[in-house]
Amino acid sequence: MLGKNILRKTFTSVTLVAVWCAFSMVAFALPGDLAGDIKVTGQVSVNGQPAVSGATVLSGASITTGAGSSAVVSLGKVGRVEIQENSNLTLNFSEASITAILNEGKVRFAPSAGIATSVATKHLTAMADVSQANNFLVQTACANSWVDTVSGLVTVRQGSTDKRVAAGSSEMAGTMGQTGCKPCLRPDSAPGPSVGNWPWLLLLAAGAAGAGIYFGTKDDDTDFGGGAINVSPVR
Repeated sequence: MLGKNILRKTFTSVTLVAVWCAFSMVAFALPGDLAGDIKVTGQVSVNGQPAVSGATVLSGASITTGAGSSAVVSLGKVGRVEIQENSNLTLNFSEASITAILNEGKVRFAPSAGIATSVATKHLTAMADVSQANNFLVQTACANSWVDTVSGLVTVRQGSTDKRVAAGSSEMAGTMGQTGCKPCLRPDSAPGPSVGNWPWLLLLAAGAAGAGIYFGTKDDDTDFGGGAINVSPVR
């Protein structure tokens, strides 16, 4: 009987040690800095659930902002990601990288030096220069996508073509006139007035009529004045 009890205790101890080792190996295998801190303004959801400031965001999260809303994900020494209104992206990150898929909207990325960063839309892929800190904005809509580099250097890939976008410059991909799509406008840009609207047509018609009356009256005055004046040449 004593031998059986010892055997059972030994087996239980060995099993506990094996389970503890297995969990320890999984824990050590995970990257050490996978959590981000989020600050929200307005209506923001993470993985379909309402988010609040101070909540933890894990790699692979889907973040959506509503109208007039925004979110900032702070990743410590890795950098930060600022999601502006009406945006949706999937955000992945580790101690050495930030990768994102931007489905809609406008997001600013500010990775630290040494952090490999890439952002994909359906029109292009933006890749930050890993040798330096970068700050760049990616905006996408149905018809096109924009990349604006604030500081650092970003490479924009469209198919098999790469273009370097230095600080203070931008690059666009897509088709502005794509059927059924509303093109995204760059920051501080607005469409000009449409001359095809009826108020503009009325103004143009009135201007043409006024010009016709003016020149017609001017011709009449000249005729009634007795003709043109001849200037004698200087002798």
